[in-house]
Amino acid sequence: MKLQKRNLYLSIFLVIQILLMRWIEHYPSFVETYYSNAIYPYVSSFLRIVLGWIPFSIGDLLIFFFVFYSIRFVFLLFKNRFKNILHKVLGVTAFFSVLYFCFYFFWGLNYYREPLSKNLGYEKSKYTTKELVQLTEHLVTQLNTTHVIITRSDTLLVENPYTPKQMYLLAKDGYNQLSKKLPQFTYEYGRAKSSLMSLLQSYNGTSGYLNPLTGEAQVNRLIPKTSFPTTTCHEMAHQIGFAAENEANFVAFLASIHNEDIYFQYAAYRMGVQYAIFELYKRDPEQYKKLFKTLNKGIVKDFRASTAFWESYENPFEPIVKKGYNAYLKSNKQEKGVDSYNYVVDLLIHYYRNTYRN
Repeated sequence: MKLQKRNLYLSIFLVIQILLMRWIEHYPSFVETYYSNAIYPYVSSFLRIVLGWIPFSIGDLLIFFFVFYSIRFVFLLFKNRFKNILHKVLGVTAFFSVLYFCFYFFWGLNYYREPLSKNLGYEKSKYTTKELVQLTEHLVTQLNTTHVIITRSDTLLVENPYTPKQMYLLAKDGYNQLSKKLPQFTYEYGRAKSSLMSLLQSYNGTSGYLNPLTGEAQVNRLIPKTSFPTTTCHEMAHQIGFAAENEANFVAFLASIHNEDIYFQYAAYRMGVQYAIFELYKRDPEQYKKLFKTLNKGIVKDFRASTAFWESYENPFEPIVKKGYNAYLKSNKQEKGVDSYNYVVDLLIHYYRNTYRN
């Protein structure tokens, strides 16, 4: 009887939580002040101190357990011919009530914080095609330069010599350098980890993810190494409270270009070029063709190798997974869904506006 009452109360609490989230999303300054900059740093640090030293992903193990328990629950439900179904449904609702609370308290409230552009003092203004061309030209020049420094040739592929563990440690160096200029990007305790589900992530088209319940940054260890540094820094950006995908991309770019390691710098400019040149293709195809031809041949080979990697894992279920993730992002105030990643270009342009102005 006590269990049933508890489940009932928790189920009612789930409804209250959902209504509360719909209310709080209209008060980003409140979230920014009292959660993202007050409560969350302690929660995040605590999770990384407790779990960061463990070499494997606790979050992945929780997911394995959840999937196993869910299959077992459904199996027993059919086996017992839906006996006591209402009590079981109430139990499931109570479980999701606890899960919902943990998700938003441990991390998810960061979706409702103020935009990073406001945090950095960037003015709200749309960028012109001319500015996009200038940004792309700059990024292409920097990418070509770092490529030649590494390969001593404009036709060879970049071969990243590091292991995943080495890159996880190097990524922290970039954040340490960046935080000297911008303290809001300070990263302490723990490091990113290789996901135990890397093969599955490859098939569902994802490079990494943050487990919000454990605060662990998981990276798909199978992805091409040339993009590994920025993927790692992207997931670390989520760890320090930047939930929006375009913002995590931008923080990853900054952390990588501030890293003294040339492979991280190459990865940063590589990512920047990918997003900028894609936006240029949509706005001005002729300028896109012109600038794409200026890329070193070795870089083009790198892009093609990356495309071939993801194509090798294409399967009928990948679009379904992406639709689900798209719906998840939209439900958490990212109106563009998976296209949110592309909006890093806006932040890059504002960054270079301020850099050149100063």
